[in-house]
Amino acid sequence: MNAITPVPSIIPETAPFSTEQRAWLNGFFAAYLGVSGEAVGHTDAAAEPDEDFPWHDASLAMPERLELAKGAKPERQLMAAMAQLDCGQCGYLCQTYAEAVWSGGEADMGRCVPGGKETQRKLKELLAALEPQRDGAPAVPAAKSAAPVGSRDRPALATLVDAHPLNRPGSGKDVRHVVFDLSSTDLTYEAGDSLGVFARKNPQLVQAVLDRVGATGEEMVAFDGDALPLRQVLLSKVDIARPSDECMEFLATRAFDGEEALKLQALARGEGPAELAEADLLDLLMAFPSVMPSLPGLLKSLDRLQPRLYSIASSSKAHPREVHLTVSAVRWDSNERQRHGIGSCYLADFAKPGDVIPIFVQKSHGFGPPADDSAAAIMVGPGTGIAPFRAFLEEREARGAKGRNWLFFGDQKRSADFLYEDQIMDWQRRGVLHRLDLAFSRDQAEKIYVQNRMQEAAAELWQWLEDGAHFYVCGDAKRMAKDVEDTLLAIAVEQGGKSAEQAKAWLDALAKAGRYQRDVY
Repeated sequence: MNAITPVPSIIPETAPFSTEQRAWLNGFFAAYLGVSGEAVGHTDAAAEPDEDFPWHDASLAMPERLELAKGAKPERQLMAAMAQLDCGQCGYLCQTYAEAVWSGGEADMGRCVPGGKETQRKLKELLAALEPQRDGAPAVPAAKSAAPVGSRDRPALATLVDAHPLNRPGSGKDVRHVVFDLSSTDLTYEAGDSLGVFARKNPQLVQAVLDRVGATGEEMVAFDGDALPLRQVLLSKVDIARPSDECMEFLATRAFDGEEALKLQALARGEGPAELAEADLLDLLMAFPSVMPSLPGLLKSLDRLQPRLYSIASSSKAHPREVHLTVSAVRWDSNERQRHGIGSCYLADFAKPGDVIPIFVQKSHGFGPPADDSAAAIMVGPGTGIAPFRAFLEEREARGAKGRNWLFFGDQKRSADFLYEDQIMDWQRRGVLHRLDLAFSRDQAEKIYVQNRMQEAAAELWQWLEDGAHFYVCGDAKRMAKDVEDTLLAIAVEQGGKSAEQAKAWLDALAKAGRYQRDVY
């Protein structure tokens, strides 16, 4: 959506929570209370009650977002540099992360995983430009109080049960159904929540880095107040897949060849050789052989490895003491090496059944099945976007909800990519699913997507919405979710007789009422 309600300060500053916990709780209760229409005790004086954030749209490019925020308060300009997903991987929402960075309460500008280096660099650039507008010295980051076990700061330890493929032979994808056993934890979750996974990197990549710097991996190094083996730090504590600009600047100081030092400095500015624009640490160390980094300096220059978040694909009512994920393993070739998505390939390739993995539950910000069991739900979730809607349907079936359910699902080939086909078809046969529309893009000459199926069913879809149905979308933010929203607006014009402006106002009102919800990435 193009505007969101600002997050009020609901949790008192004196409450026994860390900055991250307080920010998350403020976002959670603001979302909950906003849906129910209840008033909160007080609001953030820095935020206008009806303040709009037109840049808060993940489909917009960075320059567009910054232009929309031009002239806004400094913390809002910083917010426009975020990925606009409110995914929670950073431990904040986009708004509260920006506010924490501006106040000085959060010093780490590399926490936005989906925004990556683009966000990190823009935050630094904006802070430098906006520095004269600060009132006094930035706040000193607050000391973190002890977090509860099972939180982002103190994750619970769960056992990996399985990560079996969901695709059939002939698929061009590798999607896994991942199951964790929660029996040894106190974790609980609701349909609509996400699971944070603290992944470990490809051990072969770590070994190659160790070989290049002449280390065994058994060296004990100081890290966050502990003495840990170097291998452990590289595997699970620091980000070597996306070296920070500070890392490149540090490597430049350790280069004995002047030309290599200049190239590394250029890379740190976002310039330099194009083939190294997306380089990992091993790429840099191999491309610049004169670099001989010291271990303490190298570790200090690297960003902390952030957890990966995945939409939960199960209902705890259907699977007591288990949590399920739907994870697409990301692999690609670059510079004559195969690369691996950190979280997805950890679960698909490197972690084994029986492994104990740190996880935590990220509560949803208002994303969940209708609280009213008689309300209808329209769910659009192609590919791995099916994950939360498998949870929704399991939840509604377990609750005996009488409200109708309509699922739009799509992928490439029905024969190979119909995720959870048996379960979905069984739901349809038994009437749990009242309508199922499928869009397999490569099963015919002309590609068909979920938004095409929506358009084909426009009259009925509009009637469901007029009758009070909730509308949900999960999946890719920049393409699919934007196309679905555009189609929804077009249906409001065609079927509802609205102007473009009226359709936009209608959709905004639907979102504010909690009947249009998105889980996009």
